[in-house]
Amino acid sequence: MSNFDVIGIGNAIVDVIAPAEDTFLDHMGIEKGIMQLIEKDRAEVLYAAMTDCVETPGGSVANTIAGLGSLGLSTAFIGKVKDDALGRFYAKGMEDAGTAFPNPPVAEVEAPTSRSMIFVSLDGERSMNTYLGAGADLNGEDVPEDLFGGSKFLFLEGYLFDKDDGKSAFTEAARLMSAAGGKSGITLSDLFCADRHRDDFKRLIHDELDFTLGNEGEWTALYETDDLEAALSQAAETCETIVCTRGGSPVIILQNGQRVETPVTPVTPVDATGAGDQFATGFIYGMATGQSPEVCGKMGVVAAAEVIRHIGPRPQTDLKVLFTKAGLI
Repeated sequence: MSNFDVIGIGNAIVDVIAPAEDTFLDHMGIEKGIMQLIEKDRAEVLYAAMTDCVETPGGSVANTIAGLGSLGLSTAFIGKVKDDALGRFYAKGMEDAGTAFPNPPVAEVEAPTSRSMIFVSLDGERSMNTYLGAGADLNGEDVPEDLFGGSKFLFLEGYLFDKDDGKSAFTEAARLMSAAGGKSGITLSDLFCADRHRDDFKRLIHDELDFTLGNEGEWTALYETDDLEAALSQAAETCETIVCTRGGSPVIILQNGQRVETPVTPVTPVDATGAGDQFATGFIYGMATGQSPEVCGKMGVVAAAEVIRHIGPRPQTDLKVLFTKAGLI
């Protein structure tokens, strides 16, 4: 069980997605447009209030890995679920999508499978309310050593740092990928995550990682500055590839002293859930297939534009077809 093109590690979360008006968000005390961590009781209240739901295996890096699998790469995702209905749904969903899920559902964990209640506003903005549950109990012992031999890329999720056990799993996976001769990268996840784990993230970027993906708010929060260029410059001093998405503005890519800006065609979103995840899909697919930074960026933009056109965090259209139409493959 090895020779994967890309291995992901992160929170295994069932996404529960439903439409919601801003008045509903206000009534329920939900802050629009961010990810909030919630406790079990709050999760049950919000879940009960949802209508017209779509449920799908999710989690930021899991969405990226699923997208890469749909592009034909050999993929695996390391995550933890309880042996309950949602956990079995999650594991089967990943395997059915063509991604190996090497950790079987566990009966012994106390917390139920993680879930995120995602409310999508009329403007396409998503407000995520995440109960970490069993996924946050992932630790170094849950990282299968035999998964890494001959594998090429490891993609890590910043959210995993919200618990010490997650940090140990993260560290072990990065060690194994380094030993296998592959490259490791991270998504900064969100600006509050960058705030919470500033020291850990800066150490990783400067000492251990080969590529880092984030948006403008995450980069400026991480380096505690309003000057985006200064933040990216600091990161690029020691990390081979730095990527910054900026909504409808060009994506900035810094790689080994080279700067590339990838234009973005604005799209009115139906649901912004998964936009960053699928940008990562396109970008990492480009790296894994030996493309230039310019082409990697364009692939990321195409993949992100596809996912925001519909409800749900994973592609519904064949990304290879879209890449071909864009002249990228």
